[in-house]
Amino acid sequence: MADKIFENNQVSIVGEIVSDFRFSHEVYGEGFYVVDVSVNRLSNIMDYIPVMISERLIDVEGDYMGQYLAVSGQFRSFNRHEEKKNRLVLSVFAREVEFVDGPEENVKSNQIFLDGFICKEPIYRKTPLGREIADLLIAVNRSYGKSDYIPCICWGRNARFASNFDVGGHVQVWGRIQSREYVKKLSEEETEKRVAYEVSVSKVEFLEE
Repeated sequence: MADKIFENNQVSIVGEIVSDFRFSHEVYGEGFYVVDVSVNRLSNIMDYIPVMISERLIDVEGDYMGQYLAVSGQFRSFNRHEEKKNRLVLSVFAREVEFVDGPEENVKSNQIFLDGFICKEPIYRKTPLGREIADLLIAVNRSYGKSDYIPCICWGRNARFASNFDVGGHVQVWGRIQSREYVKKLSEEETEKRVAYEVSVSKVEFLEE
């Protein structure tokens, strides 16, 4: 069962460590820490992806700034309660990590596969330049009855196709994880710069049950 659950959420990234380790939480005496990894897109824009790593996989006291890390694991979410409401927090949960010399040529340094269910009506829109976009929220089952809720963004033909998906529909998506800065309005005078994480979809399939 665990293998089956692992297969529906697969991530592999290779990138440069650009932060120190920050303590996240502890489970049965095992500490988990978050570190930021920068991954280069083909367009030479950087995505900054938070990676959650167990202290049993790596010495979290070490200074690894500037080193390259290959990570395989899953894209996970949890709800953090703040400002009187829940905020979806996403990170790559590392199952295996390895220090490497850098990204290999002709090998994708950022890829993800998800097999899950549409849990919110797709939002279809066009940019001012006429580019078609569809936002999806996909629930991916974990073991022990939990699910991860992963925002996904489709473009062009994929966006048109995805705009017709029904809530509860079974889908598979392939793509990459991207980070995006935005400004959150906290009050009339106060704003805060934040980072959103989502899957940029390169391929999507709707599975007929």
